[in-house]
Amino acid sequence: MLEQLAAEPQLAGIFLDFDGVLAPIVDRPDDAYPPEETRAELARLAARYALVAVISGRAGEDVARRVGVDGVEVVGSHGLELDPEAESWRARIDSFAGTVDWPDVERKTLTVAFHYRTAADESEARAGLESVARRARAEGMRASFGRKVLEVLPPLDANKGTAVRTLLERAGLRRALVAGDDTTDLDAFRALDGLELAVRVAVATEESPPELRASADVVVCTTGELLELLRCM
Repeated sequence: MLEQLAAEPQLAGIFLDFDGVLAPIVDRPDDAYPPEETRAELARLAARYALVAVISGRAGEDVARRVGVDGVEVVGSHGLELDPEAESWRARIDSFAGTVDWPDVERKTLTVAFHYRTAADESEARAGLESVARRARAEGMRASFGRKVLEVLPPLDANKGTAVRTLLERAGLRRALVAGDDTTDLDAFRALDGLELAVRVAVATEESPPELRASADVVVCTTGELLELLRCM
């Protein structure tokens, strides 16, 4: 399947997550950047394929700055940036974040993330965030756990999958590759259902959900292995 995509790149799109896919997972989210060789590969792919996009849970402006490659489209906030209704939730999400006493909070414009990767007791931290998740849901928001993080989002039908579908439809493409490492990337995997040619790549670690590996056509274990795969495209 990879060979088929690579044979006619003008007919295909490539969709990549940021954290854990382009950039290695780090203790502090602000320290995450793709290696220079990954940036060089993105530039090569952007010149070759009909569409190369990064679909991330981070704010789009933040991702674009960290990627720093011309010709790569970026959609942030798990696809919410393509939903015009999301903006009306910005103040409520920010207000909710201000009510939570937590040491590692990442405000992402339309969403907020509570990290617990550096917690001394991860089980205790997760239990504390479960109560935060219940309160967020009671206030009408979505709350979802990922890799050592709880994210609170607007209750809209927008996700990485809707972002992938929107970009594919805009470009008139029926072939695509998606690479992801976490629960929210499963929506992007499902967005490829029914395409003429689809490749789902899991960057699977012990932190990744089992469903990710089970849903993938190709499995790699590190961001370095993903880079080697992309070099074959």
